[in-house]
Amino acid sequence: MRKIVIVMAAVLLSAGLVACGSEDEQELLIAGIPDQDVSVLEERFNNLAEYLSEETGLNVRYVPQADYAAVVTSFKQGDIHLVWYGALTGVQARIAVPEADAIVHRARDGEFHSVFVAAPGSGISSLDDLRGKTVTFGSESSTSGHLMPRYYLSQAGVDTETELGDISFSGSHDLTWKLVEGGSFDAGALSEAVWERRVANGEVDTSKVDVFYRTPAYVNYHWVAHPSIGDKFGEDALDNITEALLTVDVDRGGQGKEIAESFNGERFVRTSNDRYQAIEDAAREFGIIE
Repeated sequence: MRKIVIVMAAVLLSAGLVACGSEDEQELLIAGIPDQDVSVLEERFNNLAEYLSEETGLNVRYVPQADYAAVVTSFKQGDIHLVWYGALTGVQARIAVPEADAIVHRARDGEFHSVFVAAPGSGISSLDDLRGKTVTFGSESSTSGHLMPRYYLSQAGVDTETELGDISFSGSHDLTWKLVEGGSFDAGALSEAVWERRVANGEVDTSKVDVFYRTPAYVNYHWVAHPSIGDKFGEDALDNITEALLTVDVDRGGQGKEIAESFNGERFVRTSNDRYQAIEDAAREFGIIE
């Protein structure tokens, strides 16, 4: 009898593991580029995962990513299904997965800006003043923390290969301004949205670091959907996900308002792949995309 009980327990355990594995396969996995502090990202995306689960009936889970390259690689492999990308990483992801679609972005992403920051009184008041100065960007794959600041430096006549002093890639917008605030670098470039939020929250000592240049507008962050979503979750799944994201709006209040604010925006609006061609062209110009 004891042997039968043990065998039955083993069978039940095995069946349970198979059931769990099957359930896990039905999870809609979301991710985002790791452009800010981990705690900020976890709160933002876990809250959104809960919201999408309630709105769509899908089992949605946030999967943290190690770096920008990992977010593109995981998407290419189909390990994540819905990703919050910057314009550059979104382009890279869609090159890797040609049938992927940009579906929505924040209202502000149609006219996004980067800011350059330096210490007040440093003598840096224009892009021309960065010649010979040490500069920190964000991730090398960041649109607002590297590609577009570098593009506008080039447009201002500054050769970013030869005329800047030492440069670094901090890895995140938050670390960029902190490195300048702490005196490790003369200047830095980062997302205007992140900068404004940190200043509003009283996290930045603007007597030590402040904005001296705001770039012209360009398109930026957006949600990209993997083409496998329809096969995995049903033919209406992508439409339902898109509609759920479009209900994230500060004017609606509640959890949707909280999520919109955590994304440093007011609401999501529709977008499409063709809006990011200029970003791809700039990335090819600098050899970031070949």
